[in-house]
Amino acid sequence: MSDPGKAAAGRAAARLVEDGMTVGLGTGSTASCFVEALAARVREEGLTIRGVPTSQAAERLARQSGIPLFPLTETTRPDLTIDGADEADSFLNLIKGGGGALVREKLVAASSGAMIVVADESKLVATLGAFPLPVAIIPTGWETTRARIEKVFPQVPVTLRLAPGGSPTITDDGLHLLDLHFGPTITDPERLQAQLRAVVGVAEVGLFVGIASRMIVGRPDGTTFERTR
Repeated sequence: MSDPGKAAAGRAAARLVEDGMTVGLGTGSTASCFVEALAARVREEGLTIRGVPTSQAAERLARQSGIPLFPLTETTRPDLTIDGADEADSFLNLIKGGGGALVREKLVAASSGAMIVVADESKLVATLGAFPLPVAIIPTGWETTRARIEKVFPQVPVTLRLAPGGSPTITDDGLHLLDLHFGPTITDPERLQAQLRAVVGVAEVGLFVGIASRMIVGRPDGTTFERTR
């Protein structure tokens, strides 16, 4: 059974999709509620849309739900992307990538006309960083990449994300993931993103700065409220 807040946020976001839109389909538990609610509109209302998935998991769910899918190209840039977040501050800066799909999520969101975040209240924070910051890195020489990051941030624990069998996690895009444990101290996410992107071996950073313009937040009682930037 879906969490009432997540389900409510997903339904509210699905109501924003208009006929003929190209829609970025997010990854994660709340985004999945959105995809399911959107699929119901496709079935029940005959809504015509094109979906652009942000991960293999989102692609599987959309196919199972009957949403037509297209790859991200110049001609399939989403009008709107709906996705979740691991954390969101009051400026709608986000930490994303807990599910490992941060590269494709950012590509789709940054290519969209607008990004709307769906989440429950637990994802709202005053300052980013309590949730470990995911950083996608190139597998070749990953230990040297980690060492370079540790040199820039000597006080920050850096861990390699592992799959259940103990081997390094491989993302949909063939990358490894490092989790950086800053704690709730990320007061300048734009600067931090630039610092990490400058490290050789880093492919992308799980900070979404200035990308989301609106957030639909679900409460435990099934009601929602919104934040805008």
